[in-house]
Amino acid sequence: MTNKQQNNNKHKKNWFINFICFLLLLVGLALIFNKQIQNFLIHQKTNQYQLNNVSLEDIKKNQKGDAEFDFDKVESLDLESVLRARAANEPLPVIGNISVPSVNMNLPIFKGVSNTSLLFGAGTMKLEQAMGQGNYGLASHRMVDPTLLFSPILEIKSGDKIYLTDLDKVYIYEATYMDYIPATKVEVIDDVEDQTLVTLITCDTTGTNRYCVQGELVDVLDFDGADQEQNNIFGLNN
Repeated sequence: MTNKQQNNNKHKKNWFINFICFLLLLVGLALIFNKQIQNFLIHQKTNQYQLNNVSLEDIKKNQKGDAEFDFDKVESLDLESVLRARAANEPLPVIGNISVPSVNMNLPIFKGVSNTSLLFGAGTMKLEQAMGQGNYGLASHRMVDPTLLFSPILEIKSGDKIYLTDLDKVYIYEATYMDYIPATKVEVIDDVEDQTLVTLITCDTTGTNRYCVQGELVDVLDFDGADQEQNNIFGLNN
């Protein structure tokens, strides 16, 4: 073997070793910053579906579409599921927004509780539910980061205002109930006679129970894109 061939082989070997080291470095960084990457991707995608980027026509169209409503099929949230959802880049059926200013929560509402929808916002739990009618059930994930998805609902206090909008009306609820419930207590989202409610559901840290917040409807307003207070509530000035 000539010196030139030996040098070429040595160069290829060194290149291969460096490439493997680079891959191991990337894997190591991904493991170390797993949660930070996951949180960044969720936050970025959630912002994509905020009301600044949605029209009333979009919402009306999405309200008529098909959706998944089997909450029992919802899978655990992890970086792999977030990456898969981002790679698929499927449009999500946004039908409104929920805001709880007291805990700095502002999320898009999607029709249904598909895995992808619950990765990036709140999902509706019943097919025929409508804002301002019956018991409007919403679900989302609880995160280690207390600012993401439905994590903030654990800080909601009695009397806090919960705002929903479909860009036609603004529905204002007042929090009246907040507690852990068994995962089997599915009737919590059933309609209650003579009450107009919103029910927010997320998992506890074990997955055995759910954390539930309920509020009663106290007012309904027309949505006014020029209203400064409404814009602040739903983040339209951001």
